[in-house]
Amino acid sequence: MSLPAHEPTPATIGALLSTLRARTPLVHSITNLVVTNSTANALLALGASPAMVEGGEEVEEFAAVAGALVINLGTMDEARAQAMRLAAAAARTAGTPWILDPVAVGVLSYRSRIAVELLQHGPAVVRGNASEIRAIAGMLGIADQAGGGRGVDSTLQSDAAREAAGALARHLHCVVVVSGAVDYVTDGAITAAISNGDAMMSRVTGLGCTATALIGACLAVTPDPLTAAVAGMVFTGLAGEMAAELASGPGTLQVALIDALYIMDADLVARRAHLVVRGG
Repeated sequence: MSLPAHEPTPATIGALLSTLRARTPLVHSITNLVVTNSTANALLALGASPAMVEGGEEVEEFAAVAGALVINLGTMDEARAQAMRLAAAAARTAGTPWILDPVAVGVLSYRSRIAVELLQHGPAVVRGNASEIRAIAGMLGIADQAGGGRGVDSTLQSDAAREAAGALARHLHCVVVVSGAVDYVTDGAITAAISNGDAMMSRVTGLGCTATALIGACLAVTPDPLTAAVAGMVFTGLAGEMAAELASGPGTLQVALIDALYIMDADLVARRAHLVVRGG
C-alpha cells in the first residue's frame, strides 16, 4: 500500500511543533489526579495552554470551546465518570477532537465499562499500553486476545498488541497508539514505529499520561490524527531521551524532561526523531 500525502516524517513533525507554539492551543484535560500538575507543566513547556476543568457542571461548556479534549481514566469514581461522559459527548457534538487513555482497562471492571461507553463518542485517538489495547479489542469482540495487565502496568511488550491495535483502529475509525520500548501508531492502514525514549522513563509515574496530553495538544493544531499521535509520541520519547542524558536518576529526569520539552525545536526534532512509517 502506498503511503498518503500526509505521511508523518521527522521534518513534518518538527513543523507541527512550530505550528503548535504559534497557536498555543487550549487543551481541556480530565486526567489522572496523580499527574495533574506534571501534565499541565508538560503542556505548558511544549507550548500549549492546559485547562484542568473536571467538574460536571462545567465540562460540557468547556469541551465545546477547547482545541482538544484529553480523557484519562487513571483515577475513577462515578462523579468523574459522569464528567467524562458529558465532556466526550459535548466534544463530539462540537467537533472537538479528543483522546482516550484507558488506564488499567481490562484489569478493573468498572473503568472497563466506562471506557466502552466513552468509545461510543468517537475519539480521534486511543492511547494505551499493550495490555490495555488488547483488552479493549477483546471487550469489543474484534480480537480474541486477553489483556495481560497488572494494574496500570503492562506485562506485554508493545509489539504484542500491534495486530489488535490495527483491528481496533479499523473498527473505531480512529488512530490507536500502543506505548512501549517501541511505540506503535496506526490508523489501521498505516503504521508508524517510534523508538525514541529511555528505559529510565519507566521509573517515573505518569509519563504515559504525559504522552496522551501531548497528543491532545497536537490534535488541536492538525486535522490528521495519525500525524498528531506520532508527533505526541515523538515529543515525549525525545524529551525523555534528552532528559536521561543529564539526569542522575528518576527524580532529576522528571524535571529535566519538562526542560527538554521547553527547549525542543523543529530542527532538533527533525534530526533526532527515530520514526519508521509503513503502509499495510
